Amino acid sequence: MNHTLLSVEEFASRRQRFADQLPNASVALFPANGEITRSNDTEYPFCQNKNFYYLTGFNEPEALLVMVKDASGNSTSTLFCREKDPLQEVWHGRRTGPEQAQKQYGFDAAYINIEADKRLPEFFESADRVYFCFADQPAFEQQVFNWLTQVKAGAKQGKKAPAQLLDCSAQIAEMRLFKSSAELGIMRKANVLSGLAHQRAMKQSAVGKFEYQIEAEMLHEFTLHGARYPAYGSIVAGADNANILHYTDNQDALIDNSLLLIDAGGELAGYAADITRTFPVNGKFTDPQATIYQLVLDSQLAVIEAIKPGANFAQLTDIAIRVLTEGLVELGILTGDIEQLIEDKACKDYFIHGLGHWLGLDVHDVGDYHIDENRRQLRAFEPGMVMTIEPGLYFPADCLEVEPKWRGIGVRIEDNIVVTEQGYENITVNSPKTIADIEALMAK
Repeated sequence: MNHTLLSVEEFASRRQRFADQLPNASVALFPANGEITRSNDTEYPFCQNKNFYYLTGFNEPEALLVMVKDASGNSTSTLFCREKDPLQEVWHGRRTGPEQAQKQYGFDAAYINIEADKRLPEFFESADRVYFCFADQPAFEQQVFNWLTQVKAGAKQGKKAPAQLLDCSAQIAEMRLFKSSAELGIMRKANVLSGLAHQRAMKQSAVGKFEYQIEAEMLHEFTLHGARYPAYGSIVAGADNANILHYTDNQDALIDNSLLLIDAGGELAGYAADITRTFPVNGKFTDPQATIYQLVLDSQLAVIEAIKPGANFAQLTDIAIRVLTEGLVELGILTGDIEQLIEDKACKDYFIHGLGHWLGLDVHDVGDYHIDENRRQLRAFEPGMVMTIEPGLYFPADCLEVEPKWRGIGVRIEDNIVVTEQGYENITVNSPKTIADIEALMAK
């Protein structure tokens, strides 16, 4: 995860904004991720803890950020990280070390991580409250208790342990929900390179190729433009596989006169793109495929046009349900009174997932949706929020209640949208999605 697209000042500003929310006499702790073994003595590619990364930009495992706000309201940030070790670095790669980490990342202090056991109890002695993200790393909670125990052991010497342990997940989530101009710049780039990958997939699609070969084309394009890794496991789902929402086997051959649904995006400087396109393997939609595809596209376009400050996901979902329901009635897939069908959400038999989600450092990014007792997402949109919009219709091959011509068709179309002062900005700009544009690109 290369942080060089964001300035050191951006991360320092985040730490200060978080510190401003802390009460005096507080300590906040943010651990980095560790490496995870894949097989015997090899590891999975390292992915940093997103909250830790958001506040530091530091991309090494086995680190800890400690933020202290003293009784007078002064705040400091301290990093604990791996020490410089020439032998380990020969085998496993270069380490920044505390001295350079302090200089390069703007911390007030930095130490080797084995110093944490000595210094954390000292930090705790002058604090009333300790904050950390409870669900982030369950094992870290035990470490916090160990440090507290050390402080409590000195009670006879007048040492006083913090009285409260508090979860700061909500504060960090709220900060991450609103993207800065620098973050939006990265997300635009992530979308452009991901769009190029979707174009490449369309161009390389051919009957008889395997789903994993198309996935490989996309991974090549991501990397070519600086996205070292995909933002999530790519879904490359041909024919009836498109009706499995999180299909990642990507192992089947592509079939003539079938669709290929690809849900994939690159990760750039930690930020995710999340784009879905559905297109014909042979470059030409059949009439039933085009009919379903256009209906999904019509619903997506109607929803996107309604995005503006003050709108919410519940309202957008109502729009999508109305467009899809009216279209399904026209096709004879749904029957009955349209208003009653809309009220019953009858189209959800075929539109089987949510309309969208927040997007950022995580694909399904953090941030409160303000969900009511009816599971409606009522949070009013504000400028700087980024979301996906991804309606879909799914008719599995064994869906006997629909005509045979619809069976096996699965369509999803997904773009990434920024809420602006005036309305919205669709940052998914170069991934064709009209039938004419897809067929024209694939005919080249």
